[in-house]
Amino acid sequence: MTGWQTLFYKEVLRFWKVAFQTIAGPVLTAMLYLLIFGHALEAHVKVYGQVSYTAFLVPGLAMMSLLQNAFANSSSSLIASKVMGNLVFLMLTPLSYMNWFVAYVGAAVVRGLVVGLGVFAVAFAFTDLSFVAPQWIAVFGVLGAALMGSLGLIAGLWAEKFDQLAAFQNFIVMPMTFLSGVFYSIHSLPPVWQTVSHLNPFFYMIDGFRYGFFGISDVSPWLSLGVVGGTLLVVSAVAVALLRSGYKIRS
Repeated sequence: MTGWQTLFYKEVLRFWKVAFQTIAGPVLTAMLYLLIFGHALEAHVKVYGQVSYTAFLVPGLAMMSLLQNAFANSSSSLIASKVMGNLVFLMLTPLSYMNWFVAYVGAAVVRGLVVGLGVFAVAFAFTDLSFVAPQWIAVFGVLGAALMGSLGLIAGLWAEKFDQLAAFQNFIVMPMTFLSGVFYSIHSLPPVWQTVSHLNPFFYMIDGFRYGFFGISDVSPWLSLGVVGGTLLVVSAVAVALLRSGYKIRS
């Protein structure tokens, strides 16, 4: 294997060795959300005409789990290496900053997709799902995981201890994920909160992803694709620039 492939393999192996925690745990959490919210609101919430609330909820939960775990993979790997001091061994290798970026983000995408697929595999026991446009599902799944893997890279480089990383996740990633339309259609919100939701890039990731299942969404999937793609380019550029400068890893 080449250098970046070896690092990529190491990062995938890192989360796969503890799959009960990194994969099974998030899938179980998503299923608990599905059971509680689906059972409580199935008869009270109507979305997209004939689409049941439980069916509506599954893609949102899968995408939420995918995004959160893609972020967690790259960010936790970097901060753990920095805190334990073994990042120096990686710095001694001839790997370029682009090798680092591709390996860390690639592994984050793999973990995110595996968790998302795990949620779907279990969810089929609770509801029937349609796949109107599977190409949109694949596009938004990969782009969303790559975006969050890149954001996790930035967070891992910035944080110097686990508390800082937890703050980044709890006060930025978690609220933006939960307020992105996972549990509701934004058309059910007051106009002010609909406007706020349109400023949240996470909303476009989940709305575009959900379009692939039902062929219906709150905004055009092409608009969602443009926002997600543009955000990915910006976040990736920042992550690459930080890696290139050695931000908080060369001192």
